[in-house]
Amino acid sequence: MGLTKQYLRYVASAVFGLIGSQKGNIVFVTLRGEKGRYVAVPACEHVFIWDLRKGEKILILQGLKQEVTCLCPSPDGLHLAVGYEDGSIRIFSLLSGEGNVTFNGHKAAITTLKYDQLGGRLVSGSKDTDIIVWDVINESGLYRLKGHKDAITQALFLREKNLLVSSGKDTVVKWWDLDTQHCFKTMVGHRTEVWGLVLVSEEKRLITGASDSELRAWDIAYLEEIEDVEEPEPKKIKGLSPGMRDRREAEDGTLELDEVPEDRILSCQKAGSIMRERRDRVVNLAIDKTGRILACHGTDSVLEVFCILSKEEIQKKVDKKMKKARKKAKLNSSRGEEEDLEIDVKMSLQDEIQRVTNIKTSAKIKSFDLIYSSQGDLKAVFLLQNNLVELYSLNPSAAAPQPIRTSRITIGGHRSDVRTLAFSSDNIAILSAAADSIKIWNRSTLQCIRTMACEYALCSFFVPGDRQVVIGTKTGKLQLYDLASGNLLETIDAHDGALWSMSLSPDQRGFVTGSADKSVKFWDFELVKDENSTQKRLSVKHTRTLQLDEDVLCVSYSPNQKLLAMSLLDCTVKIFYVDTLKFFLSLYGHKLPVLCMDISYDGALIATGSADRNVKIWGLDFGDCHKSLFAHDDSVMYLQFVPKSHLFFTAGKDRKIKQWDADKFEHIQTLEGHHQEIWCLAVSPRGDYVVSSSHDKSLRLWERTREPLILEEEREMQREAEYEESVAKEDQPAVPGETPGENYFTGKKTIETVKAAERIMEAIELYREETAKMKEHKAICKAAGKEVPRPLNPILMAYGNISPSAYVLEIFKGIKSSELEESLLVLPFSYVPDILKLFSEFMQQGSDVELLCRCLFFLLRIHFGQITSNQMLVPVIEKLKETTISKVSQVRDLIGFNLAGLDYLKRECEARSEVMFFADATSNLQEKKRKRKKREKLILTVT
Repeated sequence: MGLTKQYLRYVASAVFGLIGSQKGNIVFVTLRGEKGRYVAVPACEHVFIWDLRKGEKILILQGLKQEVTCLCPSPDGLHLAVGYEDGSIRIFSLLSGEGNVTFNGHKAAITTLKYDQLGGRLVSGSKDTDIIVWDVINESGLYRLKGHKDAITQALFLREKNLLVSSGKDTVVKWWDLDTQHCFKTMVGHRTEVWGLVLVSEEKRLITGASDSELRAWDIAYLEEIEDVEEPEPKKIKGLSPGMRDRREAEDGTLELDEVPEDRILSCQKAGSIMRERRDRVVNLAIDKTGRILACHGTDSVLEVFCILSKEEIQKKVDKKMKKARKKAKLNSSRGEEEDLEIDVKMSLQDEIQRVTNIKTSAKIKSFDLIYSSQGDLKAVFLLQNNLVELYSLNPSAAAPQPIRTSRITIGGHRSDVRTLAFSSDNIAILSAAADSIKIWNRSTLQCIRTMACEYALCSFFVPGDRQVVIGTKTGKLQLYDLASGNLLETIDAHDGALWSMSLSPDQRGFVTGSADKSVKFWDFELVKDENSTQKRLSVKHTRTLQLDEDVLCVSYSPNQKLLAMSLLDCTVKIFYVDTLKFFLSLYGHKLPVLCMDISYDGALIATGSADRNVKIWGLDFGDCHKSLFAHDDSVMYLQFVPKSHLFFTAGKDRKIKQWDADKFEHIQTLEGHHQEIWCLAVSPRGDYVVSSSHDKSLRLWERTREPLILEEEREMQREAEYEESVAKEDQPAVPGETPGENYFTGKKTIETVKAAERIMEAIELYREETAKMKEHKAICKAAGKEVPRPLNPILMAYGNISPSAYVLEIFKGIKSSELEESLLVLPFSYVPDILKLFSEFMQQGSDVELLCRCLFFLLRIHFGQITSNQMLVPVIEKLKETTISKVSQVRDLIGFNLAGLDYLKRECEARSEVMFFADATSNLQEKKRKRKKREKLILTVT
């Protein structure tokens, strides 16, 4: 075999320039015991943990490929549940930053995640209209709830009852009984999508937000709390809302509980509406953990904050109103007016839920989170549309609460998309420029070292020497900046239209600019006297202009500085001589305008990338087209050769970066990572690094490794990945009683579950072979009349010379808990009899009873018909029945004993801590007395 051309692989090195991406939600997290200081923010496929006080990124929870769409911290503050675009959920430990638990069950993006009060269960809602409840401790799915007809927007566990309430874009709110896993009530009081819901007032009231300016409130009465009809009517003033009272009155005869089956658990009655100031839809509706503060926002930059009064506060208000009403009644009666002295005080919903204030942020709100401290301070953190995180604090109990912005995270990214990138000649600095600012980044630390305000930047480069940068803007200006001071040295009105492209001359004495005003201008660097100081400063001087018939989109010098290529709006590339500006060649063939091009280091080739999705490689000697490559699935936005080679990179609107060989016309590799269209890229002067920018606001750094890349292997890996993807998408086997295509189990078929099933099959086959060999070996020994050495299986030796049956158990233990059911579901029935026989053997040994029971019950459930009709399996099942019942009761007794022991220890600890508590209280009292005495002495000395 001949020597193949060797390429080196580029790999993703880092994501930077991103503070938070738009698709997910921001949440407060507890780290190192501190609340309200750290926030978790989705950042493309990762999650960043930011320190709001220092404005620093302190932890990155590494994702795989899919974008993060939902975050939810666990009640104990130790874990963070992260939902992704493909429907997978990962649970990360905030102490180690590792994601050990993965749940795969949804087919579309996760829209909501919520833990129950203890953190043992997690509910997930998705765009695929399903709700799944997961067991976090056992790392497995419990059940799937189907019923909604559109994407789920919110799902909440109730604290006291085993119920779940969910809302969707199908305009309904559903109540689910989790004991029976069915929907027992559907609320249809909304005309539009229900975008959010919260439970307030000790879960006696539900508040929903829809696509209008109302927040609807519903009173919830649980069946056991609805009083008997024959009880005397309670006093009218006890802080009941009118809705509650009406329902109580209606119970006399109109509401027969047996007639309305869903009212057997609870009944809902509309209590009224709170009007929002904004007319648009509710985007997010949330309460803080204490249930005191309610907040919501629409599609703008205003958060409306409400305060929910407690029972005591409502009672106080009622008493106050009562006093006033009595006073008024007495006054009227003293005047001689006949007044009815029976006073009825009604509390409106607006009295119970009071508007506090509005918080206005600096840009559109994408998501927010609240934390209400015991001191009465409210902290609200916002993730904004323009790649920004802001923290506001507020005292809701003040007479006129004023929100104060306490911190914001801005330096780590641009407010808008980065349109131009450049490397410094020493490979150390990266320049990125957007609509309002230029940032200089240190390539090794990825820290932003300079931020300078600018106009809308379209192109840029470092001036030779790396001390200044030149920016070309949308208004046709050239802006020259000094990096040491960060000052704007000069602004030159270069063109009348957008300045699309610049190219530095190879002799580094000047540059050329191309603009939408149909002209190409040549500029030279010069030193001019600075008015503010004695030293000279850099400036630019306009030397020549070349006028053309069409807008110029891109310009590029040839390395020997003899030719200048420019792409025009008429889909051609024109090449002129630099010295005489005479026309040399016209390259035509693209169907749409050429957006980017580059000339190779030796001046032999020119590559052009167009909006028609093609890349054409041309010879620069005769202008002949060597090859046309279909490069991307959308416009080719940027193209650049790797220095000192004929390899080049292209970036497209299809979110991919591709590397090509211009000599062999081969596609070498694809760099995937961006989640939106890519605007530009830059290759470092030595070709070791590539940096790219995208509409997802992120900048990505790609690094060249020493690992060789063989094209055949690359293609093979690509085919394998495609095959694995297709395997996961195949229809799953339907369990008897199910309709094909509908999945009632919580998991879904993935390549991991298929591999796990294959591992079980291989283990069973090995067990069959080894048992057959053992029988043969015994027969040989019997015939020989002595012990003959038996050849050992290398796999069993690797596991520590275990028996074949023990190896099967090891394989079962090695399967992830969340993938166990799905792996057993794709397992052919021919392996099930052997598994049942082995399970019987393991049960008698009493090893891993819980795992075995879970597998056993699942297999019985899905292969019930075949197992019961198989006469050979009857004795096995009988034996399993006996051993399983006894072993499970043993395990239950053991757990009961342990629980009792833990309870005893808890009581002991509490008894000790109470003693400590009283000791603390005594010392606190003494401290207070000491302080009071000091104060009294001070007052005496002053007087």
